[in-house]
Amino acid sequence: MADVGGLVLPFFGMILLGFVAARLMKQPIEGLAWMNIFILYVALPALFFQMLSRTPVEQLTQFSFVLGSALATLIVFSLMFVGSMASGDRIPESTIKGLASAYGNIGFMGPGLALIAFGEEAAVPVALIFCFENVMHFAVTPLLMAVADNDRATPVQLAGEISRKILLHPFIIATAVGVAAAVFQVQAPLPLARMLEIVSRAAAPCALFAMGVTLALRPLKRMPRAIGPILFLKLLLHPLLCYLVLSFIGDFPPVWVWSAVLLASLPAATNVYVMAQQYNVWVERASASVLITTIFSVATVTGILLVIRSGALPPDLFP
Repeated sequence: MADVGGLVLPFFGMILLGFVAARLMKQPIEGLAWMNIFILYVALPALFFQMLSRTPVEQLTQFSFVLGSALATLIVFSLMFVGSMASGDRIPESTIKGLASAYGNIGFMGPGLALIAFGEEAAVPVALIFCFENVMHFAVTPLLMAVADNDRATPVQLAGEISRKILLHPFIIATAVGVAAAVFQVQAPLPLARMLEIVSRAAAPCALFAMGVTLALRPLKRMPRAIGPILFLKLLLHPLLCYLVLSFIGDFPPVWVWSAVLLASLPAATNVYVMAQQYNVWVERASASVLITTIFSVATVTGILLVIRSGALPPDLFP
């Protein structure tokens, strides 16, 4: 228990530190803009490049692993989406609720926590999951929003919007460059490599601090009625389903399975709020969902790490 607490509490402590600092300093949220630029366009891309460029090429072609993880996420999204539609919600609201239930904070929280918990071996599965699941979310969300508003964009415009979101995302560009560097065995010059190492080490603490500030400056105004199902789907069912799907497919290294389960257990991503704001749908409740799932994830993520590190569950349920 002390071992897991030593991993998790400092990690969530950085979020709390950002939250408290934002409450005490009373600075506007606009002041966070340059830190977010550093995180999104410099630090995290550098981290993903560093992780992938050092990886043997054969580890980058585990498509069954990527598909298994993405399938679990898609099932969770679909459960909330269908349930929301059945309760009378429209497609836009159901889409954001589905994202709150399935889109975990795998960018800001995932790499740092997985690397601390499982070591460098977790780098590749984390990067692969991040890349492919973000592609899925960036494709599904505008597609469903376009279906809800047939006059908003032509099929060509929609395809262009989806392609732009995917191809120009800094994390995905960094992933592609890192894979290319691994394939062609290209090494960065020593000064550039040292700079990448410095900024990549800043990725996790800066991202967590910024996340805490963001949560503090978005007041909890409207608690969503669906918060119970969202908590269950995101923090409990998602990691369980990920574990079952990957076990059924089978034959993955234990650290890969545990990394995927850990990422699936993370709270709703701040991007859920960003997308809700972009489409002006379920905005305040999306913000509340991010905050509440983050608070409850302190207990659930700790519990999942305890189960994993105790050896109570085998890495493959169906050997």
